[in-house]
Amino acid sequence: MPLSLTARLALLFALLTAGLLIVVGIVLGRAVERHFDELDAHELAAKLTLVGNLVREAGAEPEQHLDAAFAGQHMVGLLLQTADGSVLHAIQPQAFTAAQRAGVALNEGGETWHEAGREFIGREIGLAPDAAGGEPLRVAVALDISHHAHFLDEVRRGLWLGISAAALAAALLGWLAAHRGLAPLRRVTTTARRLSADGLSLRLDEAGAPAEVRDFVDAFNGMLARLEASFTRLSDFSADIAHELRTPISNLMTQTEVALSRARSSEAYREVLASNLEEFERIARMVGDMLFLAQAENGRLPRPVETVQLDDEARALIEFYEALAEDRGVKITLAGQARVTGDRLMLRRALSNLLSNALRHTPAGSTIGIDIRDADEAADGMATLSVSNPGDPIPSDQLERIFDRFHRASDERARKGEGAGLGLAITRSIVLAHGGDIRAASADGQTRFTLTLPRATAAAGSVPPSHTGAAT
Repeated sequence: MPLSLTARLALLFALLTAGLLIVVGIVLGRAVERHFDELDAHELAAKLTLVGNLVREAGAEPEQHLDAAFAGQHMVGLLLQTADGSVLHAIQPQAFTAAQRAGVALNEGGETWHEAGREFIGREIGLAPDAAGGEPLRVAVALDISHHAHFLDEVRRGLWLGISAAALAAALLGWLAAHRGLAPLRRVTTTARRLSADGLSLRLDEAGAPAEVRDFVDAFNGMLARLEASFTRLSDFSADIAHELRTPISNLMTQTEVALSRARSSEAYREVLASNLEEFERIARMVGDMLFLAQAENGRLPRPVETVQLDDEARALIEFYEALAEDRGVKITLAGQARVTGDRLMLRRALSNLLSNALRHTPAGSTIGIDIRDADEAADGMATLSVSNPGDPIPSDQLERIFDRFHRASDERARKGEGAGLGLAITRSIVLAHGGDIRAASADGQTRFTLTLPRATAAAGSVPPSHTGAAT
């Protein structure tokens, strides 16, 4: 089973602490050893100097002087030997090995050995013959350094115990710190387990979260907010589509039941079928619009790569709506020109939705104005197209929501509309797919929809001379 993140951090803290203390312990131990080695070498040199002086001053019989000088120094051994290794005098001879007592010379630079369970360090020097013609002598001095070795062993043992205790303490403190620091992650897990279709409003508390986790908490809360908004839109859409489809389906069922209630003539059945066909066409349009919006939201609309002359498309639509405008006593005017990059059919559909919407809400005897401005006038590399008409104003709190699916700004405007409330949503999807924007404004009895679209590059060609058109 893999270790948890808390356990891994605790183990890492313990290893790092132990490694650091081991390095410190090694450096400290070697420094103490060097210090004792220097002390022992200094003491050996002092003892050898003392012995050499005593032997030269005492002449032929230095034993008494040596015994007096080393009286009570039980940790010092001495061998006074002739050149061939014969022992002339010994103090604490048990400090030396049998070979050394037999005449084996010691290293002049010093050496260590063990004897009788104790550790010694020793050194030997030679004494030249005195002026009276005596023979050359050898002096070997040994120091018992068992207490030094015992002290170093205690230091090493204490260091290892301290390192072990510090590693355990670091592991414990690291576990506590990691456990507390990862508390926001545990809250994320708890929140995630509680998430459901009815609990998307849950949010993580950012208070007390460390800086490293706060970004994650913000991202998680943002994800929940987006999920909640998407789920709300999906729920609203499901309710709206069910409501919108219920009316035509109810009409179909009612008309069919009435037609089947008694025998009718062929002409009566033909009228019922014609009425049903209208309802089917309404359902088909609604389904087609919903498929279009689904493609737009999933980025599956065609990429806008054509060069579109906005005033030409507007003029063609004016001609298309000319008969309807005449029936309603409404005039449509066009001013300005611009060339943009986009999909011609989709842009025509967006403009058609705005014109049909304006025609439904413009009172007789009024004028619908289409105003196109090129980027040279806008000075921001974007062209604008505005459709304005007089009529019932849109409440200010509804201006942003009118682009939502199935939304109608007011009951009065809904009664005047014939669609399902998808036209403006489709228009916005088309404009956004082109990298543009759409805004609505309604004040002083005038409603204006403004499209902002990327202007075509200069390579697309020059724009023909400006002209205006009108349809009555």
